[in-house]
Amino acid sequence: MSVFQSRTLSLALLITMCVYLTSVSANYRRPTKVTTSCCTSVSDSHIKFRLQGYHIQNAMPPCVDAIVFYTAKGVKICSDPKAPWVNKRMQRLNGMKK
Repeated sequence: MSVFQSRTLSLALLITMCVYLTSVSANYRRPTKVTTSCCTSVSDSHIKFRLQGYHIQNAMPPCVDAIVFYTAKGVKICSDPKAPWVNKRMQRLNGMKK
């Protein structure tokens, strides 16, 4: 086998492998972009709206520690869990559930 035939065979094998790997990887699902719907900042301002409920959000970047209050209209408000009024509002909401 000549050097030319050897290189041609190697090139053909390389092309075959590339085509095969491309077809196999076409079935691989790449991760989709993850969007966050969490609080990335909080406010310590009092909420004057009627509230329906809340949930506690733990920090996991880019999300921050927060108490997420829900208004009667379904609006989410990110509040600072260290604000003095937040705990009182949570207790009032817990009393409403009973």
